[in-house]
Amino acid sequence: MSDVAASSFVRGELVPPRAAPIKTTGFVGFLRTRLFNSPTNILLTLVSVMLLWLTVIPAIKFLLVDAVWHGTDRNACLAQNAGHVVGACWPYVQAKFSQFIYGFYPEPERWRVNLTFLLAALLLLPLLIPRLPAKSLNAGLFFVAFPIVAFFLLHGGGLAGFGISWTASLLSGFVDSIGEAGRKVASVGETTALVGPLLQALGKLIMLFSIAVSYVVWPLIWLRDQIQASSRPVWTDFAVTAAIASISVFVLNGGVRTGWRSLIVSLLIFAGTGIVIAVMGLDRGGLPVVDTRVWGGLLITLVVSVTGIVSSMPIGIALALGRRSTIPLIRVFSIAFIELWRGVPLITVLFFATYMLPLFVPAGFTIDGLMRVLIGVALFSGAYNAEVIRGGLLAIPRGQGEAAAALGLSWGKTTSLIVMPQALRHVIPGLVNSFIGLFKDTSLVSIVALFDLLGQLRASFADPVWATPTTLFTGFAFTGMIYFAFCFAMSRYSQFVEHRLNAHRQN
Repeated sequence: MSDVAASSFVRGELVPPRAAPIKTTGFVGFLRTRLFNSPTNILLTLVSVMLLWLTVIPAIKFLLVDAVWHGTDRNACLAQNAGHVVGACWPYVQAKFSQFIYGFYPEPERWRVNLTFLLAALLLLPLLIPRLPAKSLNAGLFFVAFPIVAFFLLHGGGLAGFGISWTASLLSGFVDSIGEAGRKVASVGETTALVGPLLQALGKLIMLFSIAVSYVVWPLIWLRDQIQASSRPVWTDFAVTAAIASISVFVLNGGVRTGWRSLIVSLLIFAGTGIVIAVMGLDRGGLPVVDTRVWGGLLITLVVSVTGIVSSMPIGIALALGRRSTIPLIRVFSIAFIELWRGVPLITVLFFATYMLPLFVPAGFTIDGLMRVLIGVALFSGAYNAEVIRGGLLAIPRGQGEAAAALGLSWGKTTSLIVMPQALRHVIPGLVNSFIGLFKDTSLVSIVALFDLLGQLRASFADPVWATPTTLFTGFAFTGMIYFAFCFAMSRYSQFVEHRLNAHRQN
């Protein structure tokens, strides 16, 4: 018993409290676990703080603290008049704001630009919200109806004809171009000794082909002449076009058995088109014409970028599918097109579209300067998007197509319903990256005499009323914020779409 008592121990004082555990939550925990948890992270944190101190603080000081907010001319933004070091000259931005947005668009007609922006927002926002219904109708209005309405709002003018007249005029110019080409070839053959007879024969063959095509096109041209001789040619042409198109749709979709739905849809579309023509007065000359050479600013930037983004997608999809086609002619054409357009810079494309594209259109057919740029940008962006989309197609296992074939689906349904939706979901980041690059590359259109946002900014620097040491930096800071806002919005929305489409894959 004494041995047990001797070996036992009874503490005479309390155990000292343990140190509190290291905090890993909250702001202090974030600093300890993320920024200062290792020597490398400590060094990176200090360097990052130094960079922020050297860049963000001076920027805030220039844009906000030392900025001048009120004034009517350059004197308000001079240091000797302000009494301190002058930062951003915001009165300059206020004075030139309309120029940045509209360019040299006539001031009494700028309500048309505002209405176009409003219609675009009203049609685009419901399209971007997944929960809202009637997506097909909304997409049809935005991608088909809105561009036509926007053209007549921004450019003005009326309708000289409708479908029959346009088609007949285009085919007539095409026939005339073929005949003119045949005559030129024959005339060259008359002055060439070596292969003269061959060229003359080729020229005569081309002219005979032109004559044969002219006989085929003649009924359409005769119908156009009769329409133009009527008292109200626009509405006569509209009625004839509506009748021909609706009957064709009705017959092609099954006729009496299954074509009634298509007929009703076609008639409703033409009815809506007729209402738009009547409301905008397109049959009576429409709104005053505003030449595209006076457009500018954010208007040009949005027109070029949105048109390029929307039109490049179907071009890219067609080229991507064509490059994977088993038909050699289609595959070779797609490969040659993609490599050609990707192998030249956008500046070359713009020059080609502006100065050489008119040489390839039929005689008597002219293309507006802005339209040439839009065509060049669409083809250039479509070539890049084709390779992005082809990467998504390569990521789809062959078993998807084989399973669809086993179920009896055609190639078109397999591609549109199974393969292409999955491929586009895989390449959302790449496509949005191309869209953002296209939005910023619109500044290159200034080399073909179209002044976009940056072009109008550079033009405003020539105004001596606002010539100050800080005007240049203020203008570029303002336009930079506009570009960042649009690009950041596209980036965030793409992340939202990507997260929503891949939600079923998350564990």
